[in-house]
Amino acid sequence: MRTLTLILEEVRGYSAFIKILILVVAAGVAAAAARFIFGLGVTTNLNDTYPWGLWISFDVVTSVPLAAGAFTLGAVVHVFHIKKLEPLVRPAIVTGFLGYSLVCVGLILDLGQPHHAYNIFLYPNLHSPMFEVALCVMSYTTVACLEFLAPVCEKFGYHVPLRLLRTLELPLIVLGAAIATLHQSTIGTFFLIAVNKLHNLWYNPLLPLQFWISAVFTGLSIVIIEAILVHRHLGQPDETELLATLTKIIPWFLGIYLVLKIYALIFLADRPLFDRPGLFILFSAEMILGIIIPLVLFLTKWARTDSKVQFKAASMVVIFGLVLNRFNVSMFGMIQENQQI
Repeated sequence: MRTLTLILEEVRGYSAFIKILILVVAAGVAAAAARFIFGLGVTTNLNDTYPWGLWISFDVVTSVPLAAGAFTLGAVVHVFHIKKLEPLVRPAIVTGFLGYSLVCVGLILDLGQPHHAYNIFLYPNLHSPMFEVALCVMSYTTVACLEFLAPVCEKFGYHVPLRLLRTLELPLIVLGAAIATLHQSTIGTFFLIAVNKLHNLWYNPLLPLQFWISAVFTGLSIVIIEAILVHRHLGQPDETELLATLTKIIPWFLGIYLVLKIYALIFLADRPLFDRPGLFILFSAEMILGIIIPLVLFLTKWARTDSKVQFKAASMVVIFGLVLNRFNVSMFGMIQENQQI
């Protein structure tokens, strides 16, 4: 009873933001317990006919790129030597580690029989993109954990392992960027086999490249949101000047992505593009709200030099566009003409 009292007293001192996060975690624990008690079909309404739904679209196809900030920023700082962004790397690594850990937890919940997951290693399908994603997600989570351990060892004075981790820091970051590049693009490969199922507004051979590029600019946008939130709610240093540098990098990737999408629509589409008004509206919302508007915002002087509010607004619409794109590809774009959206 005294332990519970101490916990409640500690929680009372938290900000409203942290309290909300605690409630979200509690709801997640309850939902996970229900999944294992009542089964996957009962809790998700999925079955053998409809094995993928909101469940997969959100916690795999969408959540993985949302956790891409660590590998993206690590590559920017240590591979391309933009060292002034170094203060943003550690928070990004923490976010990446937590994000990929949650993805792994989500995958355990996704599997109908998670206790048979070891069969991935015993009976590997070397031609399956899912096998590659499974290996890369596990490998990257391990790499992110090792990167995360460095500040932990520094905090508690574990000097010997800290020296080892510092020695391995650059190789780990390069390895993490390589692994993340593989599985971020391979998630797009999932849908290359859906030639006659995925609508032509989204289907094209460049899907893997488009998925990787969108993960890069979304990962950097997540870093901006994260830096603003931890400054506001946790009292961390104000990194507005460093965030302004990120707002100069993101438009390049947004622009490349936009060019690839236009190229795919003009030169790679072999079926009607505008035969489904509902899908065209979703595609237009994805491109206008998620690409064109943030591209304009990031390229304007107002968005790059004004307060954190502008950074946050532009980054939020980027994230919204990424989420809508992943749902369009994995769910809405798969809906056949005789169905309604």
